[in-house]
Amino acid sequence: MPSKNKNENLAYLLARVAVGISLFGHGVVRLPKAGAFSEWMRDRFEKSWLPAPVVGTFGYVLPWIEFGIGLLLIIGLFTRSALIGGAVLMIALIGGCCLIEDWSAIPSQLMHAGFCALLLVFLERYNYYSFDRRFLSDNP
Repeated sequence: MPSKNKNENLAYLLARVAVGISLFGHGVVRLPKAGAFSEWMRDRFEKSWLPAPVVGTFGYVLPWIEFGIGLLLIIGLFTRSALIGGAVLMIALIGGCCLIEDWSAIPSQLMHAGFCALLLVFLERYNYYSFDRRFLSDNP
């Protein structure tokens, strides 16, 4: 049952948009320098068991994924899929950081994954201010 409490709905919106802007911002700043970013990732993973072409391709695709998931979360469109995608992306990034022993990046990735999971728990009840609710829902 959707909440009629404006403060809870607003709190959900603020948390969803905050996570969305973080992901969106990561993507936006990396897109213009996608080639350099991809090469940087290949260099970082040089001593891991991941093949360089896989890392390089992921480096080109990652900014687009961050940009897309972030944008969807900001506007609240396909929010469930975006939250799941965001959490899965963070799990992949955490795995990569473990492979190269980059422990410093993991807390941020864990926070993003945790926020995505928590937002998913409360999605149906508090995602009132969203394009999902306005255009994809049968609820008035």
